[in-house]
This record gives sequence, structure tokens and C-alpha cells, in this order.
Amino acid sequence: MYDICCIGHITLDKVVTPDSEVYMPGGTAFYFAHSLYNIDHNFLLVTALAKDQIAFVEDLRNKGIHIKLLPSLYTVYFENIYPANQDIRIQRVWQKADAFQKENLDGVDAKIYHLGSLLADDFSLDLIKSLSEKGIVSLDVQGMLREVEGTNVVAVDWKEKIEALQHIDILKANESEMEVLTGTDDIAEGARILANWGVREVVITLGSMGSIIFSENKFFLIPAFVPQKVVDATGCGDTYMAGYLYKRSLGASLQEAGEFGAAMATLNIENSGPFNGKMTDILVKINGNEKIFPVGKY
Repeated sequence: MYDICCIGHITLDKVVTPDSEVYMPGGTAFYFAHSLYNIDHNFLLVTALAKDQIAFVEDLRNKGIHIKLLPSLYTVYFENIYPANQDIRIQRVWQKADAFQKENLDGVDAKIYHLGSLLADDFSLDLIKSLSEKGIVSLDVQGMLREVEGTNVVAVDWKEKIEALQHIDILKANESEMEVLTGTDDIAEGARILANWGVREVVITLGSMGSIIFSENKFFLIPAFVPQKVVDATGCGDTYMAGYLYKRSLGASLQEAGEFGAAMATLNIENSGPFNGKMTDILVKINGNEKIFPVGKY
């Protein structure tokens, strides 16, 4: 029995800027697994890769992370093009990996299953229902709101959300994703709508303004810990959820788990690449003085 099982595709990412063209692994599963490496080894990663990208998991296995590698004709291949204006991103998908199937999780037992969605067809409703009968289901909703038309990534609503969210215990969304799902930009109202649809713990991340967690009709305000420097924000949401679910798997309160995840996310921002901090670094960050709490009426 694992504490946490993360299910998701590791991607091949091509990042193009006016000055460079870089290839690197990425995806929720990649950043989540790295984030848990130094704090919890009772963790399983379920991912799917084409044969020529299997090296992506070798480093993780060498660190002692348990991996169930599924065969796939292709690896998810994202191209992210950043023009001179870095606020603009052109995103394309040149390859998609095989979707995860219910039978892929036969014999996999965990307290918490975290679904790291990248594209809308990664996880079927049947798979979500099946996992909900085995344990706690957590979902990063990001990918459920993205479809591929040709090679272009298109923003969409999640057609099966009303039925599917009845089987999701923990949902993570940023404020934009919450608005797409619920039709409101009011954080408190959106969180309540998601809870009414069946989500037990609603986690809304607000970037540098912290995050809120809504559960049992109560709001928990989670501060953002001010980084010493901003180096790379890639994978921050995945790092946050790794810390949050780790603490929840141990029985920590929502506030404690949220602050732990937020501290890990800040440490991630302060360095390039996936999270590589240790428990002592996280505790120092939590006990620091520079915090920004969410604003608004909750």
C-alpha cells in the first residue's frame, strides 16, 4: 500500500525563445515525483512513454522512486514558443501518448491517487469512478480543460464535470481554471459551487497571493511565502500539491498541509528545474516572516 500514487504522462517539452531552443522532460508527473523524492519514498508513479523516451524515468528510478511504466506508441510532445514578449505563449502538441485505462491500475493500491492531467482525454470517467472505489482521488484539473485540434491546444470546459466531480475528493485549480469550471470569477462562490458538485477539498491557487482551501463549509487561507528570488515558476502547482497530499496522507490539518505545500512551491520558484529541497528547507521557509495571505471575503 503506497501513501500516494501519481498517475500522469511525463512529457517531452520543446521550449523556444528568441535566444534558444531547449528540449527537456516535463509534465505534472515529472514535477510531482521530483517533489516527493526527498520527503516520501512510499510513493508510486504511473506513467506512459514511448520506447525512445524511457530514459526520462531512469533518473527517477535511480533515486529510488517506484515507477509503473506503461507502453505507449508516443510520448506527449509539447512545443512552447515564447516570442520577445514573454507574457505570450504559443503552445502546440505534436504527439499524444495513449490514454490511461482502468485496467492499468489493477493491483495498484494507495491511500491517495493523484491524477496529473495534461489533456482532456488522459483520464476517462470510468477510470475516475474505479479509483474512487479504491481510495481518495485528487485531480489537478488543468488538463481536463485543454483539447488538441490539429496541433493547437484549445481551451474547453469539461463536459463530464458534474458527474466526474462527484468522485473527486480533492480538486486543485488556479483561479482561471475555477472560472472556466464554475462560470464565476469570485473565488468564494466558485469554491462553494465545486463543493456542491461533490468535491470534499477544493484547493484554489492564487499565484503570489497564496491559495485558499474550502472544506466542510469553511475557508482556510494559505499564505504565499515570499521567495528570496524568482528563478523558474515551472511546476510550482505540481510541487504545491505534492507537499499538500504528502501532509494529508499523514493526517495533517488542511492549514498545515496547505502551508507545507506553499513553502515547497516557493522553494521551487527560487531554483531552476524540479524541486530539490529537503525537509529542513521547507520548515525554515514555513517559519519565516515574509508571508502574503489571500485577500477578499471568505
